[in-house]
Amino acid sequence: MKKIKVLQQIVDAGVVAVLRADSPEEVVEMSRHAIKGGIKAIEITLTVPFALRAIEQLSKEYSVDADPQSDQFAIIGVGTVLDPESARAAIMSGAEFVVSPALNPDTIKLCHRYAIPVMPGTMTVNEIQHALELGVDVVKLFPGNLYSPSVIPSIKGPLPQANVMPTGGVSLDNLGEWVKAGAVAVGIGSDLTKEAVKVGDYSLIEAKARAYIEAYRSAKR
Repeated sequence: MKKIKVLQQIVDAGVVAVLRADSPEEVVEMSRHAIKGGIKAIEITLTVPFALRAIEQLSKEYSVDADPQSDQFAIIGVGTVLDPESARAAIMSGAEFVVSPALNPDTIKLCHRYAIPVMPGTMTVNEIQHALELGVDVVKLFPGNLYSPSVIPSIKGPLPQANVMPTGGVSLDNLGEWVKAGAVAVGIGSDLTKEAVKVGDYSLIEAKARAYIEAYRSAKR
């Protein structure tokens, strides 16, 4: 099943680049450099103006069905999804997974209808349990900067079946701690792109992406 395949690919990728920009052209360029640097899971947030154009463009350039070792392989998803209507529009534009900042049952139901992985934002054990009851495979712990990595073993005590992806506040300094604590993957936001945007040199995203992938692989050894 494609849904299971995509979920496994996200887990194998380990690092999800959460990309925001002022235009679809800018976020597409950011994505290309992140992918070239080794980050193969890209989340385009709907806060980007005309974000669906970027998702459509990237979906044409990259594919989950390509050889994972090839330059054409990447998993293109959508983030900051607040409602099922937005989720469906993104799926129709080519999004392979859906991420939201909060738990919206109707969005989850819509994604199940189309067999698309959905990762809702959760903050409490109650929300994580609710997400599991709705059939969610991976929950996004958000904002991650409100917690320390030790929260994952605490969550997995009563809910060992929960697959947790912290997003927000994950950096090169603490990525290893999150992974070793049991994170199934991590979401990386502005730390990946802020320096490149500041100086106008997107090649810096590629270098930072390589550093994140190396940190992730090191933590998994």
